[in-house]
Amino acid sequence: MRMDSSDRVALTDLAARYAQAVDRRNTTALAALFTDDVAFVLPPALNGTDAPTEIRGNSVVSSSVVDAVSHLHSTRHIVEQQILDLDSPTTAHGEAYCSAHHIYPRGEGHRDNRIEIRYQDSFDKVDGTWLFSRRELVVDFAEDVPVILLGQ
Repeated sequence: MRMDSSDRVALTDLAARYAQAVDRRNTTALAALFTDDVAFVLPPALNGTDAPTEIRGNSVVSSSVVDAVSHLHSTRHIVEQQILDLDSPTTAHGEAYCSAHHIYPRGEGHRDNRIEIRYQDSFDKVDGTWLFSRRELVVDFAEDVPVILLGQ
């Protein structure tokens, strides 16, 4: 099924708004991007267990995501390419690449734990608005490097 440009723009905007809400620690804005019964799946690399962890519900997911980054000085999630496919007029799926920067203090300075991730996404169109119905994180690689904070 062919996706029209307005749906493609809306889904691309949804991923950008997710990144912005996480970086601003805005649980209200984040929860508004999910269906009520959204499923969010964290890989073992990020949840400290041997198996993926799934959390459900827009308020639980938004609080969990913001809590996971709240101890950091700052974050910067950069959404890169996105592949999007329409399944029906009201459902779609896709994959979004993201560079996630996690800035934290270390000694006299700061470091950036950069994680290259992909989101495996499912979307539902609810009352004319595209929302995440499932978001599964895949970690490809990470690196930890010193950074200099400017403009502080």
